[in-house]
Amino acid sequence: MVHTMLQDAAPLPGLYCEDLPPGQAGTVFPLLREAIPGLQLPSWLRFARRVTSPRRAGQSGIMVVRRAPRPMPCGLFLWRRDEDLTHGAVLVAEHLIAIDLLDTEPVMAALVTELERLAQRLGCGGIRTMVIEPDAPFATRLLAAGHASEGAAMWKPVEGAQAEPPPRKRK
Repeated sequence: MVHTMLQDAAPLPGLYCEDLPPGQAGTVFPLLREAIPGLQLPSWLRFARRVTSPRRAGQSGIMVVRRAPRPMPCGLFLWRRDEDLTHGAVLVAEHLIAIDLLDTEPVMAALVTELERLAQRLGCGGIRTMVIEPDAPFATRLLAAGHASEGAAMWKPVEGAQAEPPPRKRK
């Protein structure tokens, strides 16, 4: 498990980032429900199990930020290492979430700092961060950290398509 103290960054002392272990996906469900209100726990756990599978180590995961000594995460992003025709190896980050009762700014700073550190550890030459709402606080924080807009993300639902994978048949 990678564990990074963020002492040289803008986040407050005591914030640290780490990869979420596969068996702890349920601990971040309350954070995700704030950002994705319709999300159901079984769907999240299925998704998280695929993302954090040991077979995908170094290829995808869930990065969380915690405020020591509290064990519960106060922020996260989902990540994957991808290959881009133009940029080579890139870190793709989605669903950046920061929730703190007092101040989300240091939590966001911790996650943005960790994006760069994770990209360096993975040998990525760039970071592609998916920010769906351009006026979201994370967009401002990312722009201040040197990220730039690159195109647009678009979404179209496909009629008749099954949104979730079918349940596995038990043998």
